[in-house]
Formats: sequence, C-alpha cells, structure tokens
Amino acid sequence: MKTKSAVKIALTALMIAGSGVAATALIATPASADVAASKALVDAAKAKGTVGEQSDGFLGFVHGAGDAGLKAAVDEINAGRRDVYGQAAAKNGVSVEAAGQSAFTNVIFPKLPAGQYYRDASGDWKQK
Repeated sequence: MKTKSAVKIALTALMIAGSGVAATALIATPASADVAASKALVDAAKAKGTVGEQSDGFLGFVHGAGDAGLKAAVDEINAGRRDVYGQAAAKNGVSVEAAGQSAFTNVIFPKLPAGQYYRDASGDWKQK
C-alpha cells in the first residue's frame, strides 16, 4: 500500500471516529452513555497496563482477560473500531485489516501515551 493511501485511510478513520464522538457527545442517549462508560473503563485499564493497543488497530488484553465488565467494554470499543475501519476500507478500496493497521500506525500509536502497552506486528507486548 502506498504511504499516501495509508495516510488517507488513517485520516478518514480519524474523521469518522471524530464525527461519531461529536455526535455521541451531543445526543445524550443510554447507548452513548454506555460508550462513554466503556471508554472510561478501558482508559483506566490502559493506564494500569491491563489493556493495550494492538498493531491491527484493536484493543487487546496485555495480561489475562480482565473481568466481564472490562471484557464487554473492550468488545464494544473494538466493534466500533471495526465499523470505522470498514467504512474507511470501503471508501479507499482496501481491506478492513489494512485500514486497521493503518489507523494503528498513523493515528493510534503516535497518540499512545508513554508507559502504555502496545502489541507490535510480531505479537510482542511492549511499553511505549
């Protein structure tokens, strides 16, 4: 994949995700409250080193699988990401996998705070 296409995919994913967040913030529904609660739970788990970002663009468990609530939150966020990557992939004529990898490389990893975990392409968990 060309670098220009990778950046375009990542920016498209970011714009789609950003617009979803803005819409969620404006419309106070139980579903958006659930997403906000899931994000807060996952953010806390990422800060503790329980959850990390993966090179495929999805969240994963660094150690174990967490409790049922955290697993549900990770699943919910990953489902949202899958939708975003699917939209970006369709718009740019690439696979969902390529869109997820591009989002990780161009959007997620650069914003990952120092000390948090990520899984590289070889499958190893590392701390940024």
